[in-house]
Amino acid sequence: MTLAGSLFPLLCWVFYNVLASRIEVVRPSLSVIMSAQRRRWVHNAVRRDTPLDAILSGNLMSAVSFFASTTVLIILALFAVYGQISSVVEAVNVIQPRQEISKVDVEIHLALILVIFVLAFLSFTLSLRQFNHFCIMLGAADHSEKQDPDEIYVMAALNTLGARNFNQGIRAYYFALGMLAWFISPIAAIAVTVLIFAVILYREFYSSARNLVARLKVD
Repeated sequence: MTLAGSLFPLLCWVFYNVLASRIEVVRPSLSVIMSAQRRRWVHNAVRRDTPLDAILSGNLMSAVSFFASTTVLIILALFAVYGQISSVVEAVNVIQPRQEISKVDVEIHLALILVIFVLAFLSFTLSLRQFNHFCIMLGAADHSEKQDPDEIYVMAALNTLGARNFNQGIRAYYFALGMLAWFISPIAAIAVTVLIFAVILYREFYSSARNLVARLKVD
């Protein structure tokens, strides 16, 4: 049960990414619907010569950079915790008096937390790189002539890929809450992860924001 509580949040994070792509075939998620709005944004951006699109792109990259930097700090903090592993084991055994949590159990759990945040960091940096490519292509577009549909498609696709990787990184933070609940008990980790799974699923496919955006018709 101790190992199951450690692995469950990480496996659910991976499983959600697979499940969401399957559900999107039947019911578009908020991310899929917003992808159409991203194509609309690019289509309008190449027809105007204003600083608005540069400001919007900068805001996107700032948000991704913030989470990437924060994730690095969390990773460094996790390495620092390994230096105080004995104190952590004592604290966990005080919180869970009925469980016999060993040093190995805590080390494995911290390693799995480290894995999920390293993967989140890779997602954020990939997202940042894709948004950077998007900004370059948007800046290279000639606003004085009729744009190539293929160029618009590629720019919108890069924007969508950047958003998709950003969402994967954010989900890692959500499921990491389940890993934090493990320090209370393995059952709490599983329960919190199931709750988070349900909340994210609702937000993506059934939330008010999703239903409102879905009402808009995009050509």
